Amino acid sequence: MDVIQKQLLQEVADLHDIPEGAYNLRANGESVGKQSTANIEIISKTDISGIDIRIKPNTKNESVHIPVVLSESGLKETVYNDFYIGDNCDVLIVAGCGIDNCGSQDSEHDGVHRFYIGKNAKIRYVEKHYGSGSGDGKRILNPVTEVYMEEGSICEMEMVQIKGVDSTNRTTIAKLNADAKLIVHERLMTHGDQRALSVYKVELNGDGSSADVVSRSVARDNSYQKLDMCISGNAACSGHTECDSIIMDHGTILAVPSLEANSTDAALVHEAAIGKIAGDQLIKLMTLGLTETEAEEQIINGFLK
Repeated sequence: MDVIQKQLLQEVADLHDIPEGAYNLRANGESVGKQSTANIEIISKTDISGIDIRIKPNTKNESVHIPVVLSESGLKETVYNDFYIGDNCDVLIVAGCGIDNCGSQDSEHDGVHRFYIGKNAKIRYVEKHYGSGSGDGKRILNPVTEVYMEEGSICEMEMVQIKGVDSTNRTTIAKLNADAKLIVHERLMTHGDQRALSVYKVELNGDGSSADVVSRSVARDNSYQKLDMCISGNAACSGHTECDSIIMDHGTILAVPSLEANSTDAALVHEAAIGKIAGDQLIKLMTLGLTETEAEEQIINGFLK
């Protein structure tokens, strides 16, 4: 991998070198490194572009890294990755995509990730998106995430996009059986003329299932964001959605939280707030010696942590 690709890898996966454990590193449409372990097997698909990741039951304290980087202008790809997580596992999965586009053609990566999480298994999934480059070509990312959770399983998801992506359309679908638990934290910042659409469709199908989906976002300049969250309660379950956004300059934010109760024992709550940075916060930081711009950055960084 060249210097630019290594920098992208650091941004989206916090990797400075080849990771320990299982990994599949992808650059400009090709695999540039792959390793399985005794408990985690990575298999290349033969019919379409992508991989199968099979994690043996009872695997604990292991990780899988599958980041993607693009540094070639005009490259467009769609990748399908399927994860089969055995019963009683406890693993970390790190994905993400970085695009550096210095050309005039659009570059695009569309990734479809499907998770089949076994009984009483726990996964932490981190997906970061990042864009850079001085070209006129756009940096486009359209991830689709599907999560199918068996009884007693736990899935924690961290979705981050805070720089450089011109257009993104993120769709997350989750279906939970009894006592399964889904936790999602999304952090998003758009600027310039960027557009970002996030869609979450969560079905709580088993008694004792629960979901907590929280999004924090900042829209700057002329950027546009739409957040569409829906939790369907189909059993004795509990669900919570929250979207908290800061709007700046000429940005636009559309928040569409929705709840659907199909059981009298479903307990569902949603919260939504959009507003500008409070003036008293700016004044307080400026009295400590910060400029207005520096104060804004401090507030935004703290908000998106």
